[in-house]
Amino acid sequence: MRANGGQIRTCRAVRGARAATLAAADSPGIDSAPMTTPPAVDLRSDTITRPTPAMRRAIAGAAVGDDVFGDDPTVLALEQRCAQLTGKEAALFVTSGTMGNQLAVNALTTPGDEVLLEAESHIFLYEQGGIAANSGCLAHIVRGARGVLAPEALAGALRAEDDHAARLTLVCAENTHNRAGGAIVPLERLRALHELARSRGVRMHLDGARLWNASVASGVPVPAWSACADTVMLSFSKGLGAPVGSILAGPADVVRRARRVRKRWGGGMRQAGILAAACLHALDHHVERLADDHARARTLADGLRECPGVTVAAPETNIVIAELAPPLEVEAVLESLQARGVRMVAFGPRRIRAIAHLDVDDDGIARAIEAFRGAVEALAEGPGR
Repeated sequence: MRANGGQIRTCRAVRGARAATLAAADSPGIDSAPMTTPPAVDLRSDTITRPTPAMRRAIAGAAVGDDVFGDDPTVLALEQRCAQLTGKEAALFVTSGTMGNQLAVNALTTPGDEVLLEAESHIFLYEQGGIAANSGCLAHIVRGARGVLAPEALAGALRAEDDHAARLTLVCAENTHNRAGGAIVPLERLRALHELARSRGVRMHLDGARLWNASVASGVPVPAWSACADTVMLSFSKGLGAPVGSILAGPADVVRRARRVRKRWGGGMRQAGILAAACLHALDHHVERLADDHARARTLADGLRECPGVTVAAPETNIVIAELAPPLEVEAVLESLQARGVRMVAFGPRRIRAIAHLDVDDDGIARAIEAFRGAVEALAEGPGR
């Protein structure tokens, strides 16, 4: 049967789109097009990073298969590499850090179990109550010091076997800790928590979305951190600059269960090698450079600290938290910053967060400091003065 005119036009359009995509991968691309005004300095998160031209070429040239059938060679290469990197038996490529965390909870618990979480952890605050909605688990919340869950907190949360009470079967830690300003949870504290958990028959998951940052800043290799937990999740779409993706690593049977649940939750991907290729490129080229982000975060913190009414703790990695004293107001400062071409985010009633990342260079940090100083000075003067 001959194709009609509409089908012919559609085929031509598809061929044209493919040609344009391949051409774009070999060209500087829209991100490097000349601009008449400086681009915004966007410090809202390290998730806003855009793929570099080299990463785009890796994406375009990726060998692909069907990951649901288990035969995408690039996804398989990424999973095998990450299993080795973390010292675990197996690994699973997932769309996001949230999915990785939620799959770990689901694979390590049964409905009705209790999960010990730090009060300001990502799993508790920013995943929509997923441990209850997805896995039927109860959150047991304790407050840590700068994100650190002490072994004593776990010991205090454990109860004797009682048919009336939920069983605490899982503890989750986070490193680096977002709400604590990118703080690194010390290795010895994680080890102590894991040793107690294991001795009491409790599993442990590590939310390591920014574990790459902890490793580069501390000099402690990733396997040493991941040895402190049964499962570990690491993200590629933050400081490493990939557009999509995280990895969940752990025992082979746990990862197999997580793979099955991923499909149930709609997370099975087909030609996912185009995404995995970006992650592999990031592992090869964007890990050690995280030290540059950490240095820029320190420079930013030093600059903001000079502003009157602003308190900034020294950052350990790439996250800077500015505390505002009255009469400075968070929303007013953010609006003034945006008018000056700089973007940050509210992080509490009196806190502003900024994150250094791949897309912001030294000049961008200098612009951010100048804009923040200008915003604070203008607001301190008040209207009509």
